[in-house]
Amino acid sequence: MNQEERFQKLPAWIKRTVIFLKKIHVPGKIVYISISVMATIWFLIRVIPKPSRATYPCMQVVAPIMSSFVIWILALSGAAFAFKKAKHKLFEAKYFAAGLFLILGIGATVIFSAQSAKETKAANLEIWYKPNIPLGVAKGMFPGRVAWGHNTNIASWDGETGFWWEDRFNNQAETDKLLSQTLFSLTEIQNEKKSWDALFRFFNKTKRNSDTGYQAGQKVAVKINLNNTYSQESNNEINANPFLVLSLIKSLVNEAGIKQENITVTDPSRFFTNNVYDKCHAAFPNVHYVDHNGGNGREKSTFVENGFQYSFDFDRQTRGLATSMAEADYIIDMALLKGHVSQGVTLCAKNFFGCTSIEDDWHKNAHCSGFSQNREGKRQYSVYPDFMGHKDLGGKTMLFLIDGIYSNKFVDRVPAFKWKLTPFNNNWPGSLFASQDGVAIDAVGLDFAITEWPDAPDMKYSDYYLEEMALADNPPSGTVYDPERDGTKLTSLGVTEHWNNPIDKKYSRNLKKGTGIELVYKKVN
Repeated sequence: MNQEERFQKLPAWIKRTVIFLKKIHVPGKIVYISISVMATIWFLIRVIPKPSRATYPCMQVVAPIMSSFVIWILALSGAAFAFKKAKHKLFEAKYFAAGLFLILGIGATVIFSAQSAKETKAANLEIWYKPNIPLGVAKGMFPGRVAWGHNTNIASWDGETGFWWEDRFNNQAETDKLLSQTLFSLTEIQNEKKSWDALFRFFNKTKRNSDTGYQAGQKVAVKINLNNTYSQESNNEINANPFLVLSLIKSLVNEAGIKQENITVTDPSRFFTNNVYDKCHAAFPNVHYVDHNGGNGREKSTFVENGFQYSFDFDRQTRGLATSMAEADYIIDMALLKGHVSQGVTLCAKNFFGCTSIEDDWHKNAHCSGFSQNREGKRQYSVYPDFMGHKDLGGKTMLFLIDGIYSNKFVDRVPAFKWKLTPFNNNWPGSLFASQDGVAIDAVGLDFAITEWPDAPDMKYSDYYLEEMALADNPPSGTVYDPERDGTKLTSLGVTEHWNNPIDKKYSRNLKKGTGIELVYKKVN
């Protein structure tokens, strides 16, 4: 268990004290001493009256903190004692004994210094970023709002039996409820049909200067994430949740009033697996299901040549843009909450990479310039403002969604990490995030990922792409972002910031102290 996970399992009164100390900029060494003293006192109060409590999970969390503190104290006191004895022996002309005590003192000092540096670093939980510093211009009916729906009855896979996406482990009715309740939180309208109308109407008014809702015949493309597919056969790796995809189609048809033939569900660069296709096609056979190769009821994706341009030239660029995106009037970006080697996370911005003319074998695709943050923290060009700012991708997106029902620490593999963070309490996260601000929703997703998986690959500086998007008109890297190469620079694509702490999860608008993100939590069940 790493230090961040251990900290999250401490009692709330200890965590709140530590957060207060950090808030008033108390040095890391003092924070470490404070954590250790409080943890030791708590351990002794609990265990002395009843020694069997030492085997409790909560006590096993505290024990390493206490033992480290004891080592630190012993090393400090041992060094002081040894140096004092060495001095006395030297005055007594007992040079051999003085030398032994001197060596002992130096050894204890080394242990003390190493332990002090280790624990002081561990106490610095903010890593490279600071909380509640909004950057950019918030978007949406309620600017910067990210709605978070949470349903503990939605997913029950045991992590071993069968496949995570089987009907016996998932509840379609509860998934439908999760979607509708999350939309209600986003729009503050307790009616699904009216919520959709408000979303379409706001988009048209903002982007097209037209106070109209969805119009008959207009096309809606839903970009899902089927990145971990190797054929149309289903597998157990983390991919788009079949139940959530069905909930969204059902809501668009039955509530938003969109005809099936005007809806396209696609991952143009990947395979549309049977577990998603069979469930959705059985209920809505006239929806267009598009994947890279086509066949077996799927339509084959086509691409507009040179339909996508990057703001920065690099080798092996993919310039084709999926026709389904180019021809859509509206896009819904349904990403997954998961980590990603080299980028830290893959959320809504990264999800658009699958709309370009890349190969269905990911080994053949370029993940070089602009896809990864610099590991030393140097600012550089990022592809994500180009994706989110392009007129036929982020520019058409009227709703951003992040599927956090299962999630995963890694970009691929089987979902294997239940969440320790409150309110998940060692269960699947069972969550859905929704926003009209594509930057804000990725910022929230990243905060959850950093907190839950601090040791996941390449997390450090993983928020830099968010700052590039939020400040796209004057980004930290100095890049001129113009994804259409028509001479028109991008303006801010949304707002980013980090929450105040993992316990309260408050952003600046929640705290009434800024113009950044507002996270609205809804317990659905």
